[in-house]
Amino acid sequence: MFQFFNLVPNLTVAENIALPLLLLGVTDPRRDERFVKTAQMFGLADKLDRRPHELSGGEMQRTSIARAVVHRPRVVCADEPTGNLSSKAGLEVMQFFRRIVDELGRTVLLVTHNPRDAKFAHELHFLKDGRIDLAKSLRGDEVRDDRIHARLEELGI
Repeated sequence: MFQFFNLVPNLTVAENIALPLLLLGVTDPRRDERFVKTAQMFGLADKLDRRPHELSGGEMQRTSIARAVVHRPRVVCADEPTGNLSSKAGLEVMQFFRRIVDELGRTVLLVTHNPRDAKFAHELHFLKDGRIDLAKSLRGDEVRDDRIHARLEELGI
């Protein structure tokens, strides 16, 4: 997953989401249970015949995320996925990532500069000058605003 959606502009939402399934050899992706559940989960079932230019930024990002998870990968890597979204759309995207973890049992590896997005994590690591200091990591109940900001201040980030 990227900060920019990287949707194929001449494909519909359905075709963009179905790409990974087609690559896996699924001959009719729209009938595949994973496709149907993913389109519903991301609120895209009524937008499947639209093209990317007909969508809002949040809808494009949801389509991009749906495409990334439709084939149920074990790990989803996301680089600044809320960076070019409104606060509201960014919050929705982070809630979808939380659902991917909680409902689909997948791991999301998220890179972000946004402390609000970081609060969605089970485990938080800080990267400074190309290094991660595991002693500065936060886990479980430690992942909260005050601890995140304290770590950022300690690290001078």
